Amino acid sequence: MIDATDVPELPPRLALAWGVAERPEKVPRRELSTERIVEAAVEIADAEGLAGVSMARVAKSLGFTTMSLYRYVTSKDDLLLLMQEVAFDVEFPPAHEPAEWRAELREWALFTLALYRNHPWVLDIPITGAPMTPNNLRAADAGLRALRSTALADGEKVAAILLVNGYTRNAALLGRDLLRAADQTDGTYDANGIADTLRVLVDEVRFPYLRPLVERGTYVPEVPELDEVDEVDDVAWGLERTLDGVAAFIARHAGGDGTSDSTGPAHEPPDDVVTAEATAVVHAYASDAKVKKAATKRKEAERKVREARKWLRELEKAEQVARRAEAEAARLAAERAARD
Repeated sequence: MIDATDVPELPPRLALAWGVAERPEKVPRRELSTERIVEAAVEIADAEGLAGVSMARVAKSLGFTTMSLYRYVTSKDDLLLLMQEVAFDVEFPPAHEPAEWRAELREWALFTLALYRNHPWVLDIPITGAPMTPNNLRAADAGLRALRSTALADGEKVAAILLVNGYTRNAALLGRDLLRAADQTDGTYDANGIADTLRVLVDEVRFPYLRPLVERGTYVPEVPELDEVDEVDDVAWGLERTLDGVAAFIARHAGGDGTSDSTGPAHEPPDDVVTAEATAVVHAYASDAKVKKAATKRKEAERKVREARKWLRELEKAEQVARRAEAEAARLAAERAARD
């Protein structure tokens, strides 16, 4: 438990994310709250993308004036940060016992990929520094947990999860942008037509290494849907090669030859099989009713803790005021006694 007296003064947006911001003294109507504002913004972003989110638009959707929102959320940047917190307010799959760093890191990566796909607008929020909000830190903690059985140094563990997250983020971004491109063609995207055009334009003189791929039809794939096997295979291949690199480093770190890792077999099943199994775990865990119920209880407990901390801070401030008043009264009494 964090002692409220140990919490440093936080910037407004972080204070909001951690639930230690002061409540507005005057509110337009009791029904409005920071939570409702953020939920409305997330709904708009899920439907229209981040470009559709503005303070005015959110206020209109809630039936309030724009200025009413600023009593709770001081800027759009603060709103974006809180929206990202909502997107990452999930329970990651549990740890394996015994620990299996590669399987756990794979599940962590696929779970993160699912978060990006569920809320693709998160990819448009600028990265301004290291994670400092509760749910972002919980995500980082889950990634570090996957590496708990390795002998990597602290900085190497952080670098490893950044590497894996960078891959999943890029895979989600590429998939989203391809789908957007397909949507913008009003359904007229024709992979076969583009492939035929490239066969004419891409000659073997200027493009000697690309030409064979164009001829075989492997260069221009069809635009994937989120649940299509082809895209999962592509993502699986890249993810496994990323994990291969981490495994080689862990083996070298432990004095091995890099052909296997310290917690798993040297040869695993095909990439698509491994990823399909991990994806099944991720989906089953994310949709499990007991997990959702436990997460709801966890959120409610966290809310009560935040309220208790605020109340404690208020009591501490009242105590400080009372002590100052007592000291001032004693000083005045001493001065009167000296004059008498």
